[in-house]
Amino acid sequence: MTSRPFVWLRTAFVIGMISCISTNSVAQATYTPTAENLAAREWFQNAKFGIFIHWGIYSQLAGGGNPGGEEWIMETEQIPIDKYERLAELFNPVKFDAEQWVKGFKSAGAKYITITTKHHDGFAMYDSNASDYNIVKRSPFGRDIMKELKAACDKHDIKLFFYYSQLDWHHPDYYPRGRTGQVYTGRPEEGDWDKYIDYQNTQLKELLTNYGDIGGFWFDGWWDQKNGNYRDRWRLEETYKLIHGLQPQALVINNHHVTPYAGEDVQPFEQDLPGENSSGFNTTYISDGMPIEMAQTMNGSWGFSLTDDGFKSTKELIQTLVGAAGRNSNYLMNTGPMPDGRIQAENIQTYNEMGEWMEIYGESIYGTRGGPVGPRPWGVTTIKEENLYVHVMDWQDSLLTVPVKDASVISATLLRNGKKINFDVTPTGIAINIPEKELDEWDAVIKLTMK
Repeated sequence: MTSRPFVWLRTAFVIGMISCISTNSVAQATYTPTAENLAAREWFQNAKFGIFIHWGIYSQLAGGGNPGGEEWIMETEQIPIDKYERLAELFNPVKFDAEQWVKGFKSAGAKYITITTKHHDGFAMYDSNASDYNIVKRSPFGRDIMKELKAACDKHDIKLFFYYSQLDWHHPDYYPRGRTGQVYTGRPEEGDWDKYIDYQNTQLKELLTNYGDIGGFWFDGWWDQKNGNYRDRWRLEETYKLIHGLQPQALVINNHHVTPYAGEDVQPFEQDLPGENSSGFNTTYISDGMPIEMAQTMNGSWGFSLTDDGFKSTKELIQTLVGAAGRNSNYLMNTGPMPDGRIQAENIQTYNEMGEWMEIYGESIYGTRGGPVGPRPWGVTTIKEENLYVHVMDWQDSLLTVPVKDASVISATLLRNGKKINFDVTPTGIAINIPEKELDEWDAVIKLTMK
C-alpha cells in the first residue's frame, strides 16, 4: 500500500503488530519468518479466496443419513478399525478429474486449494511409504490424488495447500488418546506417543519432498489433547522447523482454536468470521501480526452428505467472502466431493455464480486489506492503493455516511458499471448518495478514489 491518504492506517497496522508481539511474546518471540515466508504471506493475503476440499474413504458412507457426521463417521458411529478399513477396499473414484476440478475452482475466482491428505481416520489420500494405509496401496483406484491435483494446479496457476490431521484414530501409537477415538477402535491400550509424532513428521516430509513447491499445511486435531497432559507434547517447534526448513515459503496454519504458537504463519477461524464466535470454539484473539483465514462449509457438512441439502445461497456465500475481506481475512469455502470423484451439481452452480460476481467485483476483493471503517450493520470497507471500496450489503436509505474523516476524495463511482455518484465530505465522514436500485444488489460496491 503506497497511497498517502492511508499512511495513518499503515502506521496503525505496525503498532498493531508490535502490540501482538508484546502481548503474545511466548507464541511469537522464537520464530522469525524468512523473506520467502513473508512474501508467501503477502501473496496469501492478496489471494483472498480459496477452496477447501474434504474427501476420503468416509465419503462412501455420506454421513449415514446424519448431517454433520460425514468425515467423522468412524467416530460418530463407533466403527472399529478392522471394519472401517473395508472402506479402503471399496474406494474407486473413477470419475475424479483433477483438471476439471481445478478449472471449476478457478472459474469461481479461487486462487488456492486446500485438500485433506489425511483426516482423523488416518487414511492417506496420497502414496505414502510411511504406511500402506493409503489410496495407492489399499484401494482399487490405485492412483495418487495429490500428484494429479498438483499437476493440474501448476498448469492453471493455483496454489495447493495440504490439510493434515494431527489426530489419528487408526495409528496404534496415537496414545494416550484424547477426547476421541476411544476403545471402540480396537487399538491396544498402550502406545508410544513420540513414535507417532515421528510417523507424522515422516508423512509430512513425504508431502514436502514429493510434490514440488506447496502453499503450506493446514493442521487439525491438536484440540483432541487440549484438556489432557499431552497438550504441549506435539513437538510443534520440531514439526514447523521441518516444514520451513524444506520449503521456507510454505505457510503453517493450525486449526487449534487458541492463540497462535511460534512457527505458525496464518491464524484460521472455523465456521465463523473473525471476532464472531457463534460456533463456540473459536478463540476471541485475532492476530494483527499475521494473515487470517475463515473456513466455512457450503451447507452444514465438511464431507459429502447424502441428506444435507441446506446449501447456503450464493448471495450468502458472497456476502461472507466480502465480510471476511472487510475483516482483513481470507475466505476458504469448503466442498465435499462425492465418492465417485465428482463435485456436487449444487456446488458447481454456486462456483459459476460466484465467478460471474468476481469478474465484476473482484477488484474490491483481490489484493485488498480491511478498510479503515470496521464492520458495520450495513457492510464493510476494503482498501487497495488509492482506492477505498465501500461494500453496502444491508442498507435501505439512499444516503449513507461512511465515517472516514480527513479524506480527500477525487471521485465516487459504482464499481459495477463505473457510473459516477454524488458524494459530500462532511465533518462526520463521506456522505454517499446510492441509487435506490443498487440497494437490491448482493453487495453495492462504491469505489472512492482518493488523492
